[in-house]
Amino acid sequence: MHASETLWQSPPEHPILESNEVHVWSASLDLPVSRIQALEQTLAADERMRAKQFHFSKDRTHFIVARGVLRAILVHYLASDPRTLQFRYSQHGKPSLVGESGSDALFFNITHSLWIALYAITRGRDIGIDLEYIDTSVAWEEIAERFFSPYEASMLRAVPTQMQRGAFFSCWTRKEAYLKARGTGLSLALSQFDVSVAPGVLAAILSTREEDQDISCWLLHDLSPDCGYVAALAVERHPCRLKYWQWPRGIGYTDSLSNPPEDHL
Repeated sequence: MHASETLWQSPPEHPILESNEVHVWSASLDLPVSRIQALEQTLAADERMRAKQFHFSKDRTHFIVARGVLRAILVHYLASDPRTLQFRYSQHGKPSLVGESGSDALFFNITHSLWIALYAITRGRDIGIDLEYIDTSVAWEEIAERFFSPYEASMLRAVPTQMQRGAFFSCWTRKEAYLKARGTGLSLALSQFDVSVAPGVLAAILSTREEDQDISCWLLHDLSPDCGYVAALAVERHPCRLKYWQWPRGIGYTDSLSNPPEDHL
C-alpha cells in the first residue's frame, strides 16, 4: 500500500490505536522559532545535550523539532505530559519507552530527512521506518554496488535508466526500515538480505542469509510522504491496517505547557 493512495489526514482529538493498526505521522521540521523553543522545553536533559553537539544550527533545530514532536505525538496515546516521558536505548541506539511492556505496549520509530519527519506507532510489535530525500548528488550507483546484495545490484541494473535513481532510494529505504525494526543498526550488513527492487513490484523481503531468521513474519510498505521523497515501513507480525496522520503545525501540547495535557488532546 502506498501513502499516496490515501490522504494524509488531520488527526482526531483522541486517536485510538487498535492492536492491528500502525499509525504513520508526517510532520514538517520547518517551524517558527517560538514553537521550536516550546518543543525544546519538553526534551530531557540528554536530548538537549545531544542537540548542542550538532555543529550546524539547522541540524540542531531539526533534531529538537523531531524529538519534540515525537513526545507530543506519543502523549496523544498515553494521556500524559510530554516532559515526563522517558526513553531507553538498545545496544544499537533504537529508542523505546520506559514503563511500556507487554502486548499492549507502544512501539515506535522515527526518521527524518531534509524538512520532513515521519513517525510510526503501533502496539506490541517491532517496527521501523526510513525516509530519504532523493538527492541528485548522491553517488547511488557506487553505493549500490558496494552495499547492496549481488541480487539487488543486478536487479537495479535491469531497471530502465531513467528509473534507476528512484529504484535505488526505494531499495535503500526498504532495507533501512527493516534494519531499524530489527534494532540491529549496521551490525547486520545490508548485503545479508534481499528486498524487492524493480519499480511497480510490491515492497517485500525476499530472502536472508542469516541463520534462524524467519522473514515471513515481516511486512514492508512503501510510503509516499511528499514530492521528492521516498519512505518505507517494516512491521513485525502482519497483517495490519495503516492510518496516515499529518501533524498540525498550529496546535499541540506546546501551545500552553502550563495547562493539563487533556486540554490539548
